[in-house]
Amino acid sequence: MDRALFLAMSGAKQDMHGMQLHANNLANVKTTGFRADLEQARSMQAYGEGLPSRVFAMTERPGQDFSQGSVMTTGRDLDVAVQDQGWLAVMDPSGQEAYTRAGHLKIDQTGMLQNSNGNLMMGENGGPIFVPLPISKIQIGTDGTISVLPQGAPPEAMEVIDRLKLVRPANNELYKDANGLFKSKTPGKTYEADANVKVLKGALEGSNVNAVGEMTSMIDLQRHFEMQVKLMKTAEQMDEASSSLLRMG
Repeated sequence: MDRALFLAMSGAKQDMHGMQLHANNLANVKTTGFRADLEQARSMQAYGEGLPSRVFAMTERPGQDFSQGSVMTTGRDLDVAVQDQGWLAVMDPSGQEAYTRAGHLKIDQTGMLQNSNGNLMMGENGGPIFVPLPISKIQIGTDGTISVLPQGAPPEAMEVIDRLKLVRPANNELYKDANGLFKSKTPGKTYEADANVKVLKGALEGSNVNAVGEMTSMIDLQRHFEMQVKLMKTAEQMDEASSSLLRMG
């Protein structure tokens, strides 16, 4: 009885973890540049004192869905969407280089270029991008080149101040951290700028979450959770029946 009870208990717990993962995906269905987390479950051998006679279920996040989300035209000068494969380099809260597809950019009061999450955008020289204020106009080229028109200057006086750092590492080299940013699986490793990566200006890439698919997965996990609870109740009933037989004997 204890084997069945242990397996059902661990299965129900992991079903709850799976629902949390899919709920997080669903909550980010409108988050710019979001990459959906994948989920899978497998059986694991329980080791400890004595023979390894127990197996438990484990839900894990093996990776992310790297397919491109839908591109929405905004017409805003500071909105960019990475075309095909590639990433925008940003600085995370700890000062390390990280990567994102969220291209909704803004300029803070000090002239630092950052995305909507407050992460500083990295330039091709490896440092944050500074925009000399005040300016009358800003343009971002398809290669990530940033040009500005100083306030009061004639229209032909556009100046190139920096270029967005665009990289293209292999997807299997990246992992998603707690902030939703992607980093290299090799600690401290960064990537060189790739001139072949292009951006689409005046547009944003939406989330690649499939809302219907996520809802279906959550319903399936909910039913699986109910089945695990029924199995635990069945194990309890069988245990009570065994105890009754022993008393009769």
